[in-house]
Amino acid sequence: MPRRAVTHKRGIEPLRQRKFILSVAGNMKVLITFALEGEFAPWRAIREFRSESRGGARVYVCTIDGAEIGVAVTGVGPKQAALEASRAIRNECDSLSFCISSGLAGALRPEYRIAQVLAARSVFSEFPHPDLTSQLLPSSQPLVSFAAECGATVVERFHTAERAVARVEEKHHLGRTSDAVEMESFEIFREAAACGIPAVAIRAVSDGLDEDLPLDMNQLFTDEGQVSIPRVMGQVALHPQAIPGLVKLRQNSKQAAESLAQFLDRYVATVIERTRTLEPKATAATR
Repeated sequence: MPRRAVTHKRGIEPLRQRKFILSVAGNMKVLITFALEGEFAPWRAIREFRSESRGGARVYVCTIDGAEIGVAVTGVGPKQAALEASRAIRNECDSLSFCISSGLAGALRPEYRIAQVLAARSVFSEFPHPDLTSQLLPSSQPLVSFAAECGATVVERFHTAERAVARVEEKHHLGRTSDAVEMESFEIFREAAACGIPAVAIRAVSDGLDEDLPLDMNQLFTDEGQVSIPRVMGQVALHPQAIPGLVKLRQNSKQAAESLAQFLDRYVATVIERTRTLEPKATAATR
C-alpha cells in the first residue's frame, strides 16, 4: 500500500521520529537542498561531489563517514522547491534517512548577524495548502538538537514566503511571528512529510533586519527560479544607485554560504556519528 501524506502537525511528528529511529540501523542516506548553486558552491569546494540524474532530478552526491549525501539545487521559490523536492525525495522515499532544507535567509530579528547559522523548530507557509490542515510544519527535534550541539542558533520559526521580501517594513511585520524569511523550506518539509522522512531547516543569514534589499529580487529570477544575468543588468541600468547595495549583498551572501558550508560539513558528520551510537537500541526497538 502506498504511503499517505500525514496532514496534521500532531500526526507528522511521531511518524518522523519513528522513521528517524528506524533509519539509523541501516546505511544512512541524506538529502540536502539549496535554492541556488551559489549557496552550495562553498561546500562543493570542500567535498568531491559527483553529478547524477535520479528520477529526473539532478543530484550531487558524495560520501561522508560511509553515509551517502545527496544535494539537490531546487531553484528559488516555493513552486520550484515543490517540483524539485518531489523529484528528489519521492524517488528515494524508502531509503532517505533525513532531509535538510538549507541555504540563505533574511533575518527578521535584530540579534541575528550576517553569516549566523539558524536552525528552526518549525516552518510556516504564508498561504494555506488544500491538502494540509496546518500552515506550520515541525522540524525533527533530534535533528534540531544536533544542530544546537554543532553551534547553530535554534530559533522558533522560519517564514516561507511566496516572493522575496525586500523592505525593512515588511521584515519587521513578519518578525512579529517568525525569526527568518526564506522561500523553500515549507515545500521541502511537505514533500518529506509525505514519505515520513525527518526534516530540519538550517539557514545562514545573508541580509539583516534593518536593511532593504537593493533591488526587487523578484524581477531577477527566471521561471525556473534561477538568477538571470540579463535581468540583473537590466535592473542595474534602470537603478544604478543599487550597485553599492548589490556589492554588499553579494559579499554578505558569500560569507553566509561559506559559514553554512563549514557548519553542514560538521553537522552531517555529527548526526552520522550520534545516530550510529543509537544503532543497537534502534535495532532492539524494531524487533
